[in-house]
Amino acid sequence: MAYPAKVSVIAPARLHMGFIDLSGSLDRHFGSIGVALNEHVTKLTVTPSLERCITGPSAKRADKCLSLMCQVLQVSDKLTIDIESAIPEHVGLGSGTQMSLAIGMALNKLYDLQMSVRDIAALMDRGLRSGIGIGIFEQGGLVVDGGRGEKTITPPLLVHLDIPQDWRFILVFDSRGQGLHGKQELDAFKVLPIFPQKEAERFAYLLLMQALPAVAENDLVNFGAVITQLQQAVGEHFAIAQGGAFTSPEVALAMQWLAEQGAVAIGQTSWGPTGFCIVDGDDVADNLVNTAKQHFAQLDNLSFVIASARNSGGDVIVD
Repeated sequence: MAYPAKVSVIAPARLHMGFIDLSGSLDRHFGSIGVALNEHVTKLTVTPSLERCITGPSAKRADKCLSLMCQVLQVSDKLTIDIESAIPEHVGLGSGTQMSLAIGMALNKLYDLQMSVRDIAALMDRGLRSGIGIGIFEQGGLVVDGGRGEKTITPPLLVHLDIPQDWRFILVFDSRGQGLHGKQELDAFKVLPIFPQKEAERFAYLLLMQALPAVAENDLVNFGAVITQLQQAVGEHFAIAQGGAFTSPEVALAMQWLAEQGAVAIGQTSWGPTGFCIVDGDDVADNLVNTAKQHFAQLDNLSFVIASARNSGGDVIVD
């Protein structure tokens, strides 16, 4: 059987904007909202080879993904993987899921496995809590997943909306630390208190009747108001595990300052330490980031980056 000479994959980063129901009061846990980003991607190329070779950033993670997938799928690992760029690891941008999906989709095309994105996610145990990373690879934009129930394999995608073209996300990175992951993350969920059912009900209503219509009608203020409220509640809920509403105290200071300057949708993506907010337009974003860099110049661990929403999913290119 003739295989493609090369498969290239682009897998976008995502912002995880919060869980809807951490109590599981209706026997469905989690449920989450998130957005795909343009500027941070895992981009790699896979070609058949005489021996296994992986080069580029996050090569160790890619090596682990490749070993597991090839073993389970019973296909050859004699491949060359050139990683041109990789989403930063453990900063809240979904790097693990996107690396798994990128390599999985490359193998799928190389060996004509006829697998879907969700087949690959299930194979790699992705979507055990949030389904946002899977949803943004499938469709991009803003996605909402339905959490996990008794029969869930991967969290179902309930909503997909395009983000207005003028919205700009300001990301605040702290170079000194990483968010909880792996065993630390599993242990953290064990010590969290019960999330109030009334709060879950309130945020489900706000999401359905305020935040999602606001996206559809290009109403950044009302969308941002819901996300800020959701982030405050989830941040306080996670505080016992991450040391506060934000993992990084310096990011927390920056996010408070950005809110005072008029930014909306103030929050932390996943376990952080990366913070995020949204403003309307390139000029506003550029001016605010330049001012922030001057204002926080003494905190050289902080960096401020502008990103835009990606209203399309991952790319799989066969040559």
